[in-house]
Amino acid sequence: MEDIVASLCRELGERVVRTDPAVLSSHRRDTWVISDLRDLEGRPGPDPLAVVEVGSTADVSTTLRLCREARVPVVPFGGGSGVCGGVLVPERAVVLSTRRLSGLLELDAHDLTATFLAGTNGLEAEELVERECLTIGHWPQSIALSTVGGWVATRASGQYSTAYGNIEDMLLDLEAVLPDGRILRTRRTPRASVGPDLRQIFLGSEGIFGVITEVTLSLRRLPETSRGQAFHFESLQAGIEPVRRMVAAGWRPPVVRLYDARESERHFPEACPPGRAMLILLHEGPASLVEAQHAAVLRICGESGGIEAAAAAVQKWFEKRNDVPGFRPFLEQGVVLDTIEVACPWSRVAQLYQQAMASLEEVPGMLLASAHSSHSYRSGTNLYITFLARPEDRGDMEATYRECWRRTLDASVAAGGGISHHHGIGRVRRDRLVDEIGVSGVAVLRALKKALDPDDLLNPGVLLPGPTSGGDS
Repeated sequence: MEDIVASLCRELGERVVRTDPAVLSSHRRDTWVISDLRDLEGRPGPDPLAVVEVGSTADVSTTLRLCREARVPVVPFGGGSGVCGGVLVPERAVVLSTRRLSGLLELDAHDLTATFLAGTNGLEAEELVERECLTIGHWPQSIALSTVGGWVATRASGQYSTAYGNIEDMLLDLEAVLPDGRILRTRRTPRASVGPDLRQIFLGSEGIFGVITEVTLSLRRLPETSRGQAFHFESLQAGIEPVRRMVAAGWRPPVVRLYDARESERHFPEACPPGRAMLILLHEGPASLVEAQHAAVLRICGESGGIEAAAAAVQKWFEKRNDVPGFRPFLEQGVVLDTIEVACPWSRVAQLYQQAMASLEEVPGMLLASAHSSHSYRSGTNLYITFLARPEDRGDMEATYRECWRRTLDASVAAGGGISHHHGIGRVRRDRLVDEIGVSGVAVLRALKKALDPDDLLNPGVLLPGPTSGGDS
């Protein structure tokens, strides 16, 4: 069999197939803490054989077809901003980069739709539609680092989700290339009743069922006006009930973020008294709706013991909301850290928070355990749980990290919650997938993977638990 790199160069051209060391090294992993730690400790993973910088759906199809014929693993790579080990290149693999697969293909201001190539940077996509006084309304913290295809592949959520929904609520149709090179295109209709929704195969699939090449999103008009609002409460638990009440009543501020006392002190030292939990909100839309919603939330929070704080706190949050801190400076000091986002019904939020905090505090070397809620729904909310720990022995950093994850997911599952809200599974949650969808659910996904990719060549080692050809976990 001809060398795969030579085959790709012959079919696609040498300018598309990159083998220079700097490019190979920069595409071997995402930003998972464990990958960062292993680099720091001098045990990095392997580089890919080549990085194929595809520029069209045809390029993707050719790459997957050739690699399948040669039995060479392929790892899709978008923005590389994932934090769960969704990209970790195994030995003798090819990386398929979508960064050249970028741009706005079509914008329809009447139907409120925009079609993008999947490698389009998220912030650039938003700026393109804002020129027409429109917005996608999807604002993940990684918006300047991630791609629209990556949003779909990881089933992402954004900071405005309480009003506008998550990426699955914005996705109208997509194009994807299957592992054998065939092209699949769904139909652009607002809703259909034609059997299972094929878009769902790719939403959250993390690149194991195919490579997304085009995405059509449903847009919104830019809001007429916006207004911030803030309160502080006795505790995070005390602030949960008014958030539940406002959402249950039908009020949908796009931004609803409730921080526990530790995070409130860190983020809002001037606006929130020590020991109190800060709630910030953003209302936007027609002016009449904004005013009505602002008044309703003021009443609900007041009835629940909330004390109004200066709305300037919301603006301060906006100024730093997309800052993405790096892990390396902490790791160099012997500190492991991460954020773990889960979700559960309203009736279990306090239990989940208390159990997770208590369990994390028992970890030797724990420096900080805290949480906030940032995505709420009629039937529940999410918790973003943060930990920082410094084990006495630096050789225990990875074990300590995994213990913090285990304890947090144990607490979530025990409280009736899930194992992930929007960061995805990757490798860090892979072996806990059964807690979310059960043995039968895992079997269904395995059967689908076997049907589409019988040799497990497309992003092996991700999402599905158990034996894999995808390298180290």
